[in-house]
Amino acid sequence: MDYIVISDQGFCQVREQKITSQKGVFSNQDYKIGDVLVNFSALKVLEEPDYLTVQVGINKHIYLFPTFLQYVNHSCSPNVLFNTTTMALECVSSIHQGDELRFFYPATEWDMAQSFKCNCGSPNCLGQIRGAAYTPIEIMKNYKLTDFIKGMI
Repeated sequence: MDYIVISDQGFCQVREQKITSQKGVFSNQDYKIGDVLVNFSALKVLEEPDYLTVQVGINKHIYLFPTFLQYVNHSCSPNVLFNTTTMALECVSSIHQGDELRFFYPATEWDMAQSFKCNCGSPNCLGQIRGAAYTPIEIMKNYKLTDFIKGMI
């Protein structure tokens, strides 16, 4: 696909697809499982989820800071996790320079504000993504989850 670089954050770039205008975050370097890519914090805390928030507790959803992290998209084969205990974006599968950073939304979200039909292209794609509350436990066991989601299941 053809992309335009929107911003360069050192360890990653925010890129926009020329045709669809969809934005994503792409790694500028290699990472191994367990590496921390960047620390994050809460720009704002909400009681209800919206499509840009990450859930950190019951009735506690945050807008991410730095704000470019909102462009880390979903995949059913993720390579990062927003660890809401350590407030770090962690590598959960090998990342190579140029890879898009993607996380598994149900790993952080119990009941999402907006469900969607996944088109990640992964062999284990779940199709409809609604949050951990709607994802079978057998499937959730295949993913690294936040402490909050682990406590909910």
